[in-house]
Amino acid sequence: MLIAEESETDSEESDVSGSDGDDDTSWISWFCNLRGNEFFCEVDDDYIQDDFNLCGLSSQVPYYDYALDLILDVESSHGEMFTEEQNELIESAAEMLYGLIHVRYILTNKGMSAMLEKYKNYDFGRCPRVYCCGQPCLPVGQSDIPRSSTVKIYCPKCEDIYYPRSKYQGSILPFFYCLLLLHL
Repeated sequence: MLIAEESETDSEESDVSGSDGDDDTSWISWFCNLRGNEFFCEVDDDYIQDDFNLCGLSSQVPYYDYALDLILDVESSHGEMFTEEQNELIESAAEMLYGLIHVRYILTNKGMSAMLEKYKNYDFGRCPRVYCCGQPCLPVGQSDIPRSSTVKIYCPKCEDIYYPRSKYQGSILPFFYCLLLLHL
């Protein structure tokens, strides 16, 4: 019993630690594999590096340039100049920026294919109703205003909305998925 508790604690610590331990893992892969970020798919670097796809985001995200460098794993000489508090703000900005980029990406053909694959793999969960027979669900946002509500899951069979099973998934910004449902 003690061994199981220790391994659970170890996995929680590995979820919180950054990509410092493994140089082969990109920030995007690390972020998408964090507990609670299962609803995100990995956005291609080429998509992020195209300035057209990022149009208007610099005015919505603080520390935009530093956050973008963090997402793209660009080594910056400014890292030593920031305080720990500023680094935390940049990390938070990177998470927000990645979410905004993700919103746009999942509306592309490649993004829709990635989300369809996650849907087919039941990555978004299954409907809790017995009569839906384990129907795969989709993430849905009920508002397009950031941080106004948490993400939910939608069952296309019973057409009802539920809270996700994981308490961590509720923290994902719901507006990422408002547009997704309209296109499926």
